[in-house]
Amino acid sequence: MPQSVSRQAELDALKALSARIGSDPLTTQGAGGNTSLKVDGTLWIKASGTWLAHALERDIMVPVAFEPLLDAVAAIDPVAERAHEFTIAAQNASGLRPSIETTVHALLPQRVVLHVHCVDTIALAVRTDCVEQVSPRLEGLNWAYVPYARPGLPLALAIAEHRGQRPDVLVLANHGLVVAAETVDAAEALLLDVKQRLRAEPRRPKTAADIRWLAGSAAKGTGDVSYRLPQSEVTHDAALDPASLEIAALGSLYPDHVIFLGQGSTIAGAGEDASAVARRLGFAPASILFAGKGVLMRADMPPGADAMARCLADVLARIPAGAPVRVLTAGEILQLTDWDAEKYRQELARKAVRKIA
Repeated sequence: MPQSVSRQAELDALKALSARIGSDPLTTQGAGGNTSLKVDGTLWIKASGTWLAHALERDIMVPVAFEPLLDAVAAIDPVAERAHEFTIAAQNASGLRPSIETTVHALLPQRVVLHVHCVDTIALAVRTDCVEQVSPRLEGLNWAYVPYARPGLPLALAIAEHRGQRPDVLVLANHGLVVAAETVDAAEALLLDVKQRLRAEPRRPKTAADIRWLAGSAAKGTGDVSYRLPQSEVTHDAALDPASLEIAALGSLYPDHVIFLGQGSTIAGAGEDASAVARRLGFAPASILFAGKGVLMRADMPPGADAMARCLADVLARIPAGAPVRVLTAGEILQLTDWDAEKYRQELARKAVRKIA
């Protein structure tokens, strides 16, 4: 088989897998997660701000010259944070930037890398006793635990410490999961195996959302800003389960929550509706959790925000009550919100909303 045909067949297989991964909200959400393939000296990786779910209908894979990028990482050169400077322009028909986590994919020696925000994994990765919880479940696999580091170069450098081990599985604290293999089929099989091993206990029982009350609260408005019901009914679970609500009150659990929903979770006080919450805070938060009633989303929030709001509910429901949880620090949150690569991704989300409107 000609080399070019072989490369295209592999890319097609990766796109199909990416679409399957992106279509499962328990595996990855919205623009989160990324996949890649190394072939013929080029790293093909998902573009920043795009959805894996759209891999078969849109051109979302970007070609990157990964050897020069690896040299920049080894030198701890700040240019490694600007992966778009390593794209191969002649092959980049979309003109999009590569994923903000391109350095992570380049650093791993395996040809196929899948990075997902699997909710079962996140529910374990936010725990301070994550290693003790995960170790027996991943027995027999070549895996490593990576303490929290900001996505991008800091995370790549943290992963580089395990390079001698050449792990096939990475559990990223307060972040997610990475699996790597030599073929697309092998990577998918490994992902399915790890997900099964890390599957959480059944979700806690909950009550039904009070849709009538939520609709009434949204209808009152908050000045120039209005609220609406979330796209997924699952999103309400974060406010309907007391244990989930208690964990949500602790703060931000992982980066994509901060990027798409803002810092922490806004929980309404007793007797407050959406307008009262906005008056108390002095701004209209992306989402509001009403204990025992459900969740409201700010009306201008893009689909990615809804995806992350549901993700929060899914993660919270899988963390046992009383489990030791680590939230992102104020410094870690500032690193995310003041980062040019994330500002670019947010702008893509805003453009998508404007096109819909």
